[in-house]
Amino acid sequence: MFDLVCDTSPIQYLHQLELLHILPSLAKKVVVPSAVVEEIKIGNSLGVNLPILEKLDWVIVRRPASAQALPLITNLGPGETEVLMLGLEMRGAVVVLDDAPAREVAEVLGLRLTGTLGLLLDAKKAGLVNAVSPLLETLQSLKFRLAPRTLEAVLRLAGEWE
Repeated sequence: MFDLVCDTSPIQYLHQLELLHILPSLAKKVVVPSAVVEEIKIGNSLGVNLPILEKLDWVIVRRPASAQALPLITNLGPGETEVLMLGLEMRGAVVVLDDAPAREVAEVLGLRLTGTLGLLLDAKKAGLVNAVSPLLETLQSLKFRLAPRTLEAVLRLAGEWE
């Protein structure tokens, strides 16, 4: 098992799928940057269906030690930036990001990376969910962007492609 450092969108989508509980089952520790906590509080205040992170005893809120870690990245939000900063600080942790530009930066930085879809596949392998296909349908109804090629790849990895 490894530590997970989670961005806002994977937390949002897992919560909306009623699967947020898989995070502590898949990780040694679940770390959420303080910027992500703020983004979720703002979303809650706007009526978005999001968890109240302070009520989850398995969430560790952490602020990056150095704001200088990623000075050249300007096209990412504060949540993604702090996830990447913590990923650099926490050797061996896996960053959980859905945003394509943030994922590209994570790859350039050599960080271990997954996203909402990867977590769903891991949950199926661990026996925490029975099938990924209905979850993908729900994600799409929640406006999760899923290219047809990605959909096929995930279903193949899940052993659910017909």
